[in-house]
Amino acid sequence: MAPLRYNPPQTALEIIYEDKDLLVVNKPSGLLTNPGKGPDLADCLLSRVCALYPLAQLVHRLDLSTSGVVAFALRRKAERELKRQFAERLVKKRYLAIVAGQLTETAGCITLPLAADPANPPKQQVDTAGKVAETHFNVLEQYANSALVELRPVTGRSHQLRVHMAALGHPILGDAFYAPIEWQQAAPRLLLHAATLTLQQPYSQQTLTFNADSDFVTVNGHRLR
Repeated sequence: MAPLRYNPPQTALEIIYEDKDLLVVNKPSGLLTNPGKGPDLADCLLSRVCALYPLAQLVHRLDLSTSGVVAFALRRKAERELKRQFAERLVKKRYLAIVAGQLTETAGCITLPLAADPANPPKQQVDTAGKVAETHFNVLEQYANSALVELRPVTGRSHQLRVHMAALGHPILGDAFYAPIEWQQAAPRLLLHAATLTLQQPYSQQTLTFNADSDFVTVNGHRLR
């Protein structure tokens, strides 16, 4: 696998929500959530957030190429509570994606178990001995040779949505890991966007929902941020 050519976008930090415990931002595609190995991979969403909020703690992540909603804790107690919510699958996540082809089923649930692909890290693969993984999908719009789908993962395995849609025969456009070359080249980036995140405020336990749907806009017939 070719080495990562990292050229992160230099857009301003987009803050969706802030209180004394919680910060929610909109990550652009092409920016690491947390730093990689080496100084050339130090620029990331976490470092940019910490430049403004030095005590911020990351509680979950998105893939480099995925855009959308990411939450940070601003206090240690909030960090523990938010990580508990993610670990216990109390956080609800909704993604939007453009996938290849015509889907014969307009809705369904994918329950293929996943494991690391030891021959091709960091890729993942369907493996009967792997970890349980569950993704619900719903077709929102069907185009001539692609579709806008809503994805709601129950579990949070690495590359789960990308592997599950590829295994279904409908890889996400622009996916350099799991899509055939023609679908990789059908979009300028991975067309996967974390559109909505619902969680409990760490102190008050109020249910909060954060949206970034409006950033998934039409460009050359496809929707992307």
